[in-house]
Amino acid sequence: MVFECIYKTNGRIDKWIGTIEQLKSYGGHYEMVIESRSRIYVLLGKTMLGSFACMPDYGAGCHLGKLNDVSWNKDELIHILGKIDGITVAAAFNLLVLLIESRFCWHLFMFIRSI
Repeated sequence: MVFECIYKTNGRIDKWIGTIEQLKSYGGHYEMVIESRSRIYVLLGKTMLGSFACMPDYGAGCHLGKLNDVSWNKDELIHILGKIDGITVAAAFNLLVLLIESRFCWHLFMFIRSI
């Protein structure tokens, strides 16, 4: 699953491609591997406070906004991962939301069609 990452600074735009290489749902949380300029192993889940992400290889974790709130998540993730990796992970989470929503819509469509 491929996505684009964009970093804007001082009138300059830097773009690169990221991919979600592995994705597994455990019902209550996700495990994923994101590839771009780095390889980032991520655990993603929910708490009473909202969503969270842990990157064990970085010894880092943080709370998130909604997964498709790229701006908020990017700011939180940049703080713990650095600019490039923070932007990459936020973009991957946005793609994950699109995948989850499209899968839900497909199942809903098939259910309605079967009635």
